[in-house]
Amino acid sequence: MVAKIKKSKIVCVSHREDADGISSAALIKQAFGGETILVDYPGMMDSMEPLRTDQKLKELYICDVGLNKKNESDFVELLTQLRKRSVKVAYIDHHDLDKKIIKQLEKIKVKVVHDTNECASVQVYNTYKNKLKDHAAFIAACAAITDYMEDRPLGSKLLQIFDRQFALISATVMTYNIVGHQKEPDYLLYLVDELSESKYPHEIPNSYEFAQLQVDKLAQIFSKVKKNMKVKKNLGYMEITDSGASGAVNFVLGLSGKDVGIAYKERIDYGVYAVSVRGSKQCKIHLGKLVNKITAEIGGSGGGHDKACGASIPKAKISKFINAINSALEK
Repeated sequence: MVAKIKKSKIVCVSHREDADGISSAALIKQAFGGETILVDYPGMMDSMEPLRTDQKLKELYICDVGLNKKNESDFVELLTQLRKRSVKVAYIDHHDLDKKIIKQLEKIKVKVVHDTNECASVQVYNTYKNKLKDHAAFIAACAAITDYMEDRPLGSKLLQIFDRQFALISATVMTYNIVGHQKEPDYLLYLVDELSESKYPHEIPNSYEFAQLQVDKLAQIFSKVKKNMKVKKNLGYMEITDSGASGAVNFVLGLSGKDVGIAYKERIDYGVYAVSVRGSKQCKIHLGKLVNKITAEIGGSGGGHDKACGASIPKAKISKFINAINSALEK
């Protein structure tokens, strides 16, 4: 479904499926105001396309939306058109990105803030902290926790400001509310608004109660993964039918005893499988780069971090994808 975009002078496009994307959008909103458009990876370009003809658009901030070989050319072309109209564009991300794409974006004078060593929210905070309130540091620290990047130089410095346990539980509650409301885009936008107004997660009505419901669901998922997971030589994998793949993939990784876990769920609206891939600390291959390469070869798309990434795979190619990952790990 393509997001309906109101005419606005300032727009932030950010990832909708995790705390880093939601937090990035909240920080941009606190710093600049404007409108937020939350996207998932399969529908990202469709959601951004209406911006091409938005004559009132003056500033565009794009956060935590990693590119891949399938969409990177279209992405650069769209931003090129916007820059010709003198739209101010900033792209802030931490997923693996081809250096030639960075050069192309810089050539058309897009502000590129890209560091694979820090989560997107931390980079947003560090770039615009002079325009942000003190509370913004907490939102960025929580995002770093949920992206497993709280030990990085900037993220760890922010986390030191706060009580660690308070930050951990706040990040967890935020994540469970985001994951559990993926089918409710208005609620996700509500979270962006609340966080942009310097609210703590526990101050958002019913957030802890909803997180408790998600914890119960995760306990059930754990039992199902333990019973139904399949294992190949170098990875564990499982199709998920009644929850998000991202909520199950860490269970697959842990229970399989392998260095890589894969969970996937059918996306009926796009006719694909949404895939989550996780690697253990012992995994030596950059999974984001590997997934980007393999998905491009089989007509899908994907990429991400070294130990955590996602993909969109044509349904008929899921076995080929899993086998290709397994073979690559063998090498």
